[in-house]
Order: sequence, then structure tokens, then C-alpha cells
Amino acid sequence: MSTVLTPEPTRPPGPARQIVPPEERYATELAFLAAYDTGPRPPAWRLTPRAVVTFVMGSDGRALRLPDGAEVPDGVPRRLVVEDKFVGDRALVERCVVTLAGERGLLLVGEPGTAKSMLSELLSAAVCGTSDLVVQGTAGTTEDQLKYGWNYALLLAQGPSRQALVPSPVLTAMSRGAVARVEEVTRCLPEVQDALVSLLSERRVAIPELAGGDDALEHAAPGFNLIATANLRDKGVSEMSAALKRRFNFETVGPIGDLEAETALVRRQSRAAVERAGAAFQVDDAVLEALVTAFRDLREGRSAEGWEVERPSTVMSTAEAVSVAGALALAAAYFPGDRDVLSLLPGHLLGVVRKDDPADAARLLGYWDGPVRRRAEQGSATWRTLWDLRAVLEA
Repeated sequence: MSTVLTPEPTRPPGPARQIVPPEERYATELAFLAAYDTGPRPPAWRLTPRAVVTFVMGSDGRALRLPDGAEVPDGVPRRLVVEDKFVGDRALVERCVVTLAGERGLLLVGEPGTAKSMLSELLSAAVCGTSDLVVQGTAGTTEDQLKYGWNYALLLAQGPSRQALVPSPVLTAMSRGAVARVEEVTRCLPEVQDALVSLLSERRVAIPELAGGDDALEHAAPGFNLIATANLRDKGVSEMSAALKRRFNFETVGPIGDLEAETALVRRQSRAAVERAGAAFQVDDAVLEALVTAFRDLREGRSAEGWEVERPSTVMSTAEAVSVAGALALAAAYFPGDRDVLSLLPGHLLGVVRKDDPADAARLLGYWDGPVRRRAEQGSATWRTLWDLRAVLEA
């Protein structure tokens, strides 16, 4: 009888890193899926579109078995449970994969903290084997960072040459037939964004300094594509032009719809972060459920019971909930017995809602006087404890 294995993250050689890219962390899964699904693949893709979706969404707890005779590298098992990595709508991921397979740019939009960047990393790792070809969009991003720059020492010594050219991550992706990523594209200035229009429509980059030679044009190899992300809250920073918008398929990544799924994600990610710090995770499920419930109520402007809640201007994202859960766990680990972990929750929530507007503190207090008080009156011990801590929010 063969053994069913749940994949262990692949440990990269060399010094430990805080964040391991998905192509290294899930190298075993990627190698397995490449052998598991031998169907048609778009040009230069490492996996089939169906296998890419399976990599991102997981195998739903089922063990997948390689076809008889399939060859895999040493250390890759014949049966494997593929871990779920993105908690969201499978149809959304399928549309993203179809967009990339059609060689059309993909733009992931949504509120901050909805895992847009993580999804873009997972898609890139599955499609081309690397998520490292990335440009971080800021107000200081230049056109050189999207196209190319120069090694000025070589430029002065030899004049313009291919050896003196410093390719951007996007240009590198074009030459390799890989996927490039542009994070926070709307934070780039409009004239910098416009550099992407010709890249996505003509699929080539002109290098005027090398005019007259074979290197004057860099053509995109089969498989090249671009994934960009943009926060809806930043839409007014540098609005995208209509020409650039037409080069992308837009997909909106929304908050997690299910309480249990969001709680499980917060538990899993905060536990992993705390264990990386060398501490034990000691936050019980009741505290985590109260934390996630509060975030969801404040995010949606309505409690699960249907009570109206005044929404703060701060985005109460799942990523923020993971951060708070991790902070609670570290406090429990590093200061054991000093106080109940639940008693720390109001102070951390206050820290989150004050980020954008100090007036949001009053909105959090209103939430305490509404849903928190009502749940306490209905007999919930957890919410009764939180109601008794109301004075923390008035400090």
C-alpha cells in the first residue's frame, strides 16, 4: 500500500529566510503536478491550466495519484495531498488562469489585505516557475524599472551595447517567456504606466541606443505575460489611462465570505508566523472567532445578526486580523500568565482602527455599545468579557 503524503515546504539551501518564495516552498507540489496532469499546456507553461488551479486552490483534502509510468524527480511521492493556499472563489482563479493562457494582461484589484499579491505570486510560480520578476510600484518608480537601464561604467567604457544594458524584471520576463509582476500599478505616475501600453500591445521593447543592430528590439518570447495589482483605496493616486485598462482583464479579489474559512486562515497563518519566531501558539479558538467576527462586522457595516455597525475608514482586512492574532499569540508566549489573552484584544483593535482616522476610535466604541453589549446580554461569556473591557477604548 502506498503512503499518502502531505507536502512539506522545501527548505532552500543557505541561510534561513523570513519569506520563502512559493516556487521553493512548494517545489515538491509543483514537480508532482507537472507529472500528474499531462494535458495540453500553453506555450512555455510549466503546468497545465487545470494543474495551476489545483496548485492554487488545493486538492480539497484528496490524495492525487500519479499515472503509472510517470517520471518524477527523486523525493517526489507518487501520491500527494495538494495544500490549499488561496481562500477564495475557485471560479475567480479559473478566470485568472484563462486570462494568462490567452496571453492577456491580468489586473487583480481589491481592498488592501485581500491576498492579491499572494495570488499573483502563486500564479507566476505555477505558470513559469518563478515569482521573482517583480516591480514594486511607487511614486518613485521610473520607466527604466519597467524597461531597461544602463551599467554606466560599461556604457562609458564601451558605448551602448547589449552587455551594458541592465534589463528590468519585465524585460527579463519577455526574453525568458515568463510572467512578470507589477505591484501597486496605480501608485506609478501616469507617464510610467504608459510604458506598459506598448509592452502589452506590441509585445516588444525598442532600444533606440542600439538602433541599427540586431539588439535594437527585444521581442517577447512565447509565454510572456504580466500580472499587476491595484488597491481600490489607491484608485485616485494615479488613475490608469483607458488605453492601459484595455490591455488588462480586471478581476476583483474580495474579502473571504465565510466566517469559518476566514477563522481557519487567520489561525493557520498566525500560527505559522509565531512558530517561525520560535514561540508556541496559545490563542484558543474562542478568542480567534471573536477577533475575526469583530473584523467582519466592522468591515461589512453589519453584524452577523443583522445589527447595523458604523464602518471605520480603515480597511479591516484579513491580513490585519492575522497580524493581530499573531500579536496576541506572541504576548501569550513571551509574557505568560501576565493577563488573559482576550483582555488584549480591545487594545489591538483600537490600534488597527486608528491608522487612517483618529475619529474611528469613536466608531469602535459605538461597536462596543452595540453588538458587543448585545452579545454579552445574550449570555456569551467571551463577549461578556469584552464588554467588561470597554474602558480600555476610552483611555
